[in-house]
Amino acid sequence: MRLIPESLRGYQRPWLARDVIAGLTLSAVAIPEVMGYTSIAGTPIVTGLYTVIFPTLLFALLGSSRLLVVGADSATAAVLAAGLTGLGIAGVTPGSPEWLALASLTALVCGGLLIVARLLRLGFIGDFLSTSVLIGFLTGVGIQVLSGQIPDLLGISKGKGIWFEQQWHWISSLSSIQLATFAFGLSTIAIILIFKRFIPVVPGAIVAVVLLTAISALTDAQAHGVAVVGAVQGGFPPIGLPSGISWPDVTKVLPTALSCFVLIIAQSAATSRSFAFRHGDAVDINRDIVGLSGANLAAGLSGTFVVNGSPTKTQILDEQKGRTQLANMTMSAVVLLFTLFFTGLLVDMPKAVLGGIVFLIGVSLIDIPGLQRLWIRRRNEFVVAVITTVTVFAVGVEQGIVLAIVLSMLDIIRRQYKPGDYVIGQDQAGEPTYLAARPGVQSLPGLVVFRYDAELFYANANRFVDHLELIIANAPDPVRWVALDCGAIDDIDYSAGVTLANLVNYCQAHHARFVLVRPDTQLLATLRSYGTLAEIGEGNIYRTVADTFRAYRADPGSAALNAGAEA
Repeated sequence: MRLIPESLRGYQRPWLARDVIAGLTLSAVAIPEVMGYTSIAGTPIVTGLYTVIFPTLLFALLGSSRLLVVGADSATAAVLAAGLTGLGIAGVTPGSPEWLALASLTALVCGGLLIVARLLRLGFIGDFLSTSVLIGFLTGVGIQVLSGQIPDLLGISKGKGIWFEQQWHWISSLSSIQLATFAFGLSTIAIILIFKRFIPVVPGAIVAVVLLTAISALTDAQAHGVAVVGAVQGGFPPIGLPSGISWPDVTKVLPTALSCFVLIIAQSAATSRSFAFRHGDAVDINRDIVGLSGANLAAGLSGTFVVNGSPTKTQILDEQKGRTQLANMTMSAVVLLFTLFFTGLLVDMPKAVLGGIVFLIGVSLIDIPGLQRLWIRRRNEFVVAVITTVTVFAVGVEQGIVLAIVLSMLDIIRRQYKPGDYVIGQDQAGEPTYLAARPGVQSLPGLVVFRYDAELFYANANRFVDHLELIIANAPDPVRWVALDCGAIDDIDYSAGVTLANLVNYCQAHHARFVLVRPDTQLLATLRSYGTLAEIGEGNIYRTVADTFRAYRADPGSAALNAGAEA
């Protein structure tokens, strides 16, 4: 049983036909798609095919997800290209052997980082990129990807410089459009969209590739100025370490590998979770990291570039009712056969066809519905998403990754530093009510029950105390009891413990009793070890908010205020 891959355990015979059919369908989509990704990564076309042979197979054998499809991905391809371009090494240009060697080395380093992540159980890293940041990042990648294909679609040269300069170059060169090239590119887009709209069960991309390549061959399109793929070196993927690589090269590609590493964990974990939850399967992100590590090591040792979990291909597999990784193994076998025997069919394929495929991939990454939801439901997160988007396409993908991580961490800090805080009251039925904590609000005359929805630590403790002191000082009646609802406070560091003790002294100096409500056992043990609980008093602890209200009303010192409130 242990020899059976985790993703195939419990396999049922009735699934076999559906998995094979799903794998064949997935192959028809994946072949043109992964070839298109090479135009983003700057590697030979055949390397795109290599990404779904051994890397996909290794993930199927080592990972836990039943459906996650691993292979070339637009986001990691964009990160890779941006990182290698930023090295500025003479002779290392897109398409060169040196470029491919560094791309394969990046995959190996990425695989090594994923091994470390598994040993240290760092699967949680993916949780630190918020949904809003991922929406912004992938939207930015989409804009960069689709805009990068426009020159190929128009048959004009690509500009240099920053993103805005590149866009101005093709805009100012519109008079030089190569009409035959543009016709092939536009036809590709039209065919894919028509099939997606009216015949979704047929992969429009493969139809476009077959049909337009045939037209190109029959009309000798190359003689009319249409750039074609040309001879594609097929055959078995090369096995072994990238040639011409030395140890200093590892340090050069490490920043790029780190960026890919973060994106792989975040995107693959999100994709794996969403499809597992959809089918009621268990999720083991750390086990998937093992599979992703094996996939990237396989990529680096088989002459290709970084691979990632693909949301689009996983969605296709799910739509085709694939049940397990056997579907992905089928895809790997089909792509291997194509690579061995049929790459000669690509000679006359116009580059504009690949450009059209990648252009639509870029369009699919632009998450307009997601941005609209953020605008309606969480305006501040919409701003974060837009900033991330603009940084990715206007500054750089790697810079976008760094910004995404920084913004996500700042958002965590912001939530902890300035969480929701409330003054809890009671309605006529005795049920708690939550009022925004602001000067002039109290729970009962002379009573303030204060709820703070975050852990207390050195950074937010002073703000917490200042806010509560402001509530106490501005209460309509002299405050006799201050109750801290600890329902959301399960830990408190030493600095905050000292600050809390000072707050207790402040309350006592103003003749107010300080009590704790709903503290858990661990929090009490922590406060006891700090000596803060001794300042509060072991008798000033209440199990529920309702108990606190009853005790306050029964306090003889509060009788007069209680009588006034009831009157």
